[in-house]
Amino acid sequence: MNILIIDDERAICSSLSFALEDEYRVLTASEPEEGLRLLDEEHIDGVLLDLNLRVANGIDLLRVIKERKPEVVVIIMTAYGSIESSVEAMKAGAYHYLSKPLNLDEVKLLLTKALTFQQLHRQVQVLSQAVRQQETYAGIIGKSSGIQKVFQLIEKVKDINSNVLITGESGTGKELVARAIHFQGFRQRGAFSVINCAAIPEPLLESELFGHEKGAFTGAYQKQQGLFERSDGGTIFLDEIGEMPLSLQAKILRVIQEKVVTPVGSQQPKEVDVRIISATNRNLQSEVAKGNFREDLYYRLNVIPLHLPPLRERKEDVPLLIEHFLALYSANMGVRTKAFSPDAKRRLYDYAYPGNVRELSNMVEYAVALSENDVIQPEELPESLRKARSGAAGEEEKQRGLLIPEGLTLAEAERMYILFTLEQNEGHRLNTAKQLSISERGLREKLKQYLRGPE
Repeated sequence: MNILIIDDERAICSSLSFALEDEYRVLTASEPEEGLRLLDEEHIDGVLLDLNLRVANGIDLLRVIKERKPEVVVIIMTAYGSIESSVEAMKAGAYHYLSKPLNLDEVKLLLTKALTFQQLHRQVQVLSQAVRQQETYAGIIGKSSGIQKVFQLIEKVKDINSNVLITGESGTGKELVARAIHFQGFRQRGAFSVINCAAIPEPLLESELFGHEKGAFTGAYQKQQGLFERSDGGTIFLDEIGEMPLSLQAKILRVIQEKVVTPVGSQQPKEVDVRIISATNRNLQSEVAKGNFREDLYYRLNVIPLHLPPLRERKEDVPLLIEHFLALYSANMGVRTKAFSPDAKRRLYDYAYPGNVRELSNMVEYAVALSENDVIQPEELPESLRKARSGAAGEEEKQRGLLIPEGLTLAEAERMYILFTLEQNEGHRLNTAKQLSISERGLREKLKQYLRGPE
């Protein structure tokens, strides 16, 4: 982490630098202008600021610092401490107040607390921003027309009892959609149960779904309720329904038609009120034609079909998903929110994602976990992505630029280009403003707007 010391006593700067250099990268400035220049050009996490500079009022400088970099923690130092100046400093945004002569152990402890507070504050902001994103519905992210149609359909079916069949490739988020239907609808107070029909052997699958009586089979040492009974009043999600054995398909059909279940080893049917949402990555109509799936069950399950498009068909959602996963995994791992370099972004945008959103999520998690820097470079991406690009890059790889995904508004495209240019200039605002042919003040206002987010 980077610490900036602003004090016109060079001896103070030297002694603090020596004391802190083992734990932090320390920069010093004896003049306010020099301190503000370093603040603009470097990534500063914390500032130790002298209150009584010869050429400037420390409170005024504190206000400028907090205006330019509100996230930076500032600790005020002074040899002339008073209650009034302490209160004024805290009102202006200081984290704490230290009196000279400084106790170096106290300085170290206070810096640790301040930077820990800053990191937690950033994590809260990141997670709150992720929750507030406009392009989300119950945790599903996207602004493409395909995913917006999914949002609209969820909204229409969440408060009815009709069965839903979700289709789509593996990794498109079928369970996430099923959860959205349940938890956004009137059944949200009931149980939401999930079972993967392909992951459990047939004898156990029947018991899991319908329950069993004590002694019904070897190992049935006690009575057990099945998922249908436990989900009474709620929803059951049958994932990979196309893998369900034919013998169980008939029993599922009976549950739908008669609203009853009969536990294994019992002759007593029990009434249940359960909404069934099922999902498959197979073509069930083809499976019906092959005799692998009951036609009558197919029509009972497929009352409301909901298809999830693969990620390659909604590429305009990739930037949103990347930002979401970057924020999520950075917060989960307790690190500063990372970013991808322009070249790394280009590779992520160009990739076809055969594993869909799940694959993109895994790639971002991999990069956040293994990258040693705040900006993730192409060589820090998963090997599968690097190999996918190696044969197709050609001369395009030599051309440096920014890929603007289709579907963005003019304001969103402008934001991407300004941040890209700032990154290309390594955060130097004056050079960035010159390249964009705007004033430095205009650039600063744009960046403030991006930090605030949409009004």
